[in-house]
Amino acid sequence: MARMTRHPVARPPVAPEREATSHLALRAYAAFVLFSGLAYSWWYNLLGAVGAMVLIGAVVLGSLAIWVPRIARRGFAWQRLPWAALGYAALAAVSAAWSDWPGATAATWVVLVAFALQGVFIADVLSWREIVRALEAALRWIIGGSIVFEAWVALVLDHPLMPNFFPVDGAPDPHWYWVRGNLFDSWLVGDRIQGIVGNANLLGMLAVIALIVFAARLRLAVVERLPAERIIARSLWLAAALWMLLRAGSATSFVAGAAACAVLLAALAMRRTTTPSGRTRVYVACAVIAVAGIAIVALGYGRIVALLGRDGGLTGRGEIWDQVLDRARDRPVLGHGFSSPWVPWDPAFDGWIVDHGITVFEAHNMWIDVFLQLGIIGVVAVAIVFGSAVWRAWFHAVDRPRGSGLTTLPHSPLALIPLLVLWALLAQGLAESNPIMLWGWMLVVLFTSKLRQRPAP
Repeated sequence: MARMTRHPVARPPVAPEREATSHLALRAYAAFVLFSGLAYSWWYNLLGAVGAMVLIGAVVLGSLAIWVPRIARRGFAWQRLPWAALGYAALAAVSAAWSDWPGATAATWVVLVAFALQGVFIADVLSWREIVRALEAALRWIIGGSIVFEAWVALVLDHPLMPNFFPVDGAPDPHWYWVRGNLFDSWLVGDRIQGIVGNANLLGMLAVIALIVFAARLRLAVVERLPAERIIARSLWLAAALWMLLRAGSATSFVAGAAACAVLLAALAMRRTTTPSGRTRVYVACAVIAVAGIAIVALGYGRIVALLGRDGGLTGRGEIWDQVLDRARDRPVLGHGFSSPWVPWDPAFDGWIVDHGITVFEAHNMWIDVFLQLGIIGVVAVAIVFGSAVWRAWFHAVDRPRGSGLTTLPHSPLALIPLLVLWALLAQGLAESNPIMLWGWMLVVLFTSKLRQRPAP
């Protein structure tokens, strides 16, 4: 006869294996690398051009010092490199042979390779979850640091702050300021703030990326039923990122956020389908909605830009595009030579296009920028880079991951992050050149590399 017992029959619980201290340090270092890339202008405004270059160089050398021994011990899947992005970088290097500004080509190519190297490095040494956690930490430093920095300028310093703490002499153009101290002028809509990055448009775009990452992490916390305090903390960070987006007042960032939301709805609809015919219906519906959206924008362009608080020329971008295209048409096939960003002290760019007394260092449209630098061939190369990245990210987001054998696993909210960030960058690329240089290029290479290495979330 069976008897009741208070003694458990299962094996006693075992604490999970602790991560090695070296790996914890690696994750923290990766977060610092991402922060330094995303907030590169913070270091530029804080340390000056030379100081920022020294710091970025030291970070690159640090990554190589960590990475090379790991490759020597464990090997590296060279066939999994982001070859489309490397092809674009090779084209940029070769353009030095015909460049109108060879010095700028060499200098900015080194920067392009440095940021690309950091993307491949992080993709190789961290798992998907670790990459998202490092990206979340970097974005928290930017969002939280921007709030603290803006509050310090508004409450303690009590006057606008110039880059490198340069003393204010007279009344400079407000666009020269690092931070204007507008944080408490309004709680939702008012004078724009610039945060630690010193640029409202850049702060707004980083807030969009933060919203994507924070929302995915919050959803994961709910799905995994984490403690309430952790869910509340992630909710507060999500609210802070939304506040930063509103206070930055960047029309480009609003459009990028709207594009990410539209792609999110399409991906969620695709996740709910279980048959090929169902997917076909979703694709047809998305195509119809996209065509209708383009038609609405084309017919109501004036009203839309007015609603965003901008004019029909997109705050002077129309004039910039005209001047860049006029110069680009001289060499439509191979372009005038790579330079992303434009080097403002190079004679070819110094004083060419001036906005608020500052030499413009980009075309404010990544496609026009590439057309100027690398011609039609460069435009095709960038289209391949982003097309292949979006293609992989789409199926990474909508296909159900597989476990052992033929079993399938639940969809992960984290799998949506590459897709949404890439589409946000594509939308930003219509009015900015960030997706093809510096932090934007680093994220593109990072996600492309990871999608090619280990597509499981």
